[in-house]
Amino acid sequence: MQPGKSFQTIGIISRPRRSNLSVVAPPLLKWLEERGVQALYDEETAGSLTGSTKGKTRQQVADASQLLLVLGGDGTLLAAARLAAPRGIPILPINMGSLGFLTSFTLDELYPALEDALGGRFSVSERVMLYVELERGGKVIETQRVLNEAVVNKGALARMIELELSIDGDFVCRYRADGLIVASPTGSTAYSLSAGGPIVHPGVESFIITPICAHMLSDRPLVVRDSSSIQMKLSGNTESVFLTLDGQRGIPLQATDIVRISRSKELLKLIQPPRKSYFEILRNKLKWGEA
Repeated sequence: MQPGKSFQTIGIISRPRRSNLSVVAPPLLKWLEERGVQALYDEETAGSLTGSTKGKTRQQVADASQLLLVLGGDGTLLAAARLAAPRGIPILPINMGSLGFLTSFTLDELYPALEDALGGRFSVSERVMLYVELERGGKVIETQRVLNEAVVNKGALARMIELELSIDGDFVCRYRADGLIVASPTGSTAYSLSAGGPIVHPGVESFIITPICAHMLSDRPLVVRDSSSIQMKLSGNTESVFLTLDGQRGIPLQATDIVRISRSKELLKLIQPPRKSYFEILRNKLKWGEA
């Protein structure tokens, strides 16, 4: 819990083109105004409001906010996480999507959750993020922080790719597969899970390495400590191969490109429902125990 901590400025980041946003946003802004809270909102939220109201860029919203309120699904939260973590501000996630492992508050819980946040009554789960470097020709040409996963994968019509995996400088394996996923514990319930990887509790300090449709059935998921330095290097066919970050950005790769992944210095502060455990969320989302 965070007793005594309150927020005077709340930034709102919304899922684009969400049909019920126009019903949620106006009363939300009025509710915050009545409590003396300054609300900043992005261009997606502004599009759901009447009149000529203009929103700010998401970066501008994050720069000026003490808390980010995310209205959307996990994809919206992943985008917000890259803004919130470097600034050290927490995210309050409200699920307006479908599955929503990360956006664990329901829309019905929006105002009670805000009341608790404004009163300093909330719990924060600190989530490890990945720091990803792309090296080409001996130079780092791209760096990104991601919450769920970094994936080296082939395009839709490309042949199986070949890549070499090393951990802390030690050669591990040469994979022939559709791709390779490196996920955080938070990301273990995302793409890695659909590819056959394990579910890892977010409190376990680890990375999960999961091959996608590996040529050898003996190529299985691997869990390593999150202090490890992971390196993936392309070899063989490099036609239509991409580095995909949190499923939201794809960077075309070239022969001999090297992808390095380590633990980011920044942690994401994610506000959690006080009466829902991690396992309750899993049971509800994955329909465990249902016929």
